[in-house]
Amino acid sequence: MTLQQLKYVTMVAETGTITEAASNLFISQPSLTNAIKELEKEMGISIFERTNKGIVVSKEGEAFLGYARQVLEQANLLEETYKGGKGGKQEFCISTQHYSFAVNAFVDLIKEYGQEEYDFSLRETQTYEIIDDVANMKSEIGVLFLNEFNETVLCKIMKANNLEFHELFVAKPHVFVSSRHPLAGKKAVTMEELAEYPYLSFEQGERNSFYYSEEIFSVIHRRKNIRVRDRASLFNLLIGLNGYTVCSGIIDEELNGKDIVAVPLKEEGAMHIGYVVNKKCMLSRLGKIYLEALKKYCM
Repeated sequence: MTLQQLKYVTMVAETGTITEAASNLFISQPSLTNAIKELEKEMGISIFERTNKGIVVSKEGEAFLGYARQVLEQANLLEETYKGGKGGKQEFCISTQHYSFAVNAFVDLIKEYGQEEYDFSLRETQTYEIIDDVANMKSEIGVLFLNEFNETVLCKIMKANNLEFHELFVAKPHVFVSSRHPLAGKKAVTMEELAEYPYLSFEQGERNSFYYSEEIFSVIHRRKNIRVRDRASLFNLLIGLNGYTVCSGIIDEELNGKDIVAVPLKEEGAMHIGYVVNKKCMLSRLGKIYLEALKKYCM
């Protein structure tokens, strides 16, 4: 196994085609195909599955590529440290529930990294995908919350996937509403006061279980429900429909503007917000930088 072979398979996984990968790597398609086959034979696995529509990464290939990316990141770091070079293009990915502080930390990471060439990904996605991304090492870090309701289920899933959860802080229940909402000026609100307004939450796809909800009190019956996939849509609907969503209470005016405010919710409960990592992997240099930035915004 060589670093070159690892670069080859990560490029194929990134582009999704042998043709494009070979072009990006400046080698012939037969040479690239043979190099991948030799690596698969040596490792005793099939990294890619060949189909009529092309090639896709296999389940065991996902795990292998997670390790491969870590090896390449460390090799780049060695070159940067001892050869005085830039160490090549750096890659880094995190998966998170829809938190502004996770985005702020990502911005800080890019500013501190400061290289001319990098390939970073920030996936604001569904809860199950966060766990799956970290388990398969598509993402180095996942950001989500636990509470009394979902902790048993999610911890069982994380344990089965060799993941561990690290708490960052505990948040008390709040709601996000428009600054022009009739309840925006109150010191605190109750569920009864919110009953007439549309409730907004993040849709969880095929796994739309209460346990995967990003919002606490997900089992409470509400007459008006709207589910969305992204934060921008949710905030636009909060403003346009006088809706609300249950949240951690942490909001960034620079990122989200002044049209959304957080109001304490008079309900017992707590969100234990933290990050998830894979026990099989050591944090990369970029992972450590991101976590330091994340902790800064959670203090």
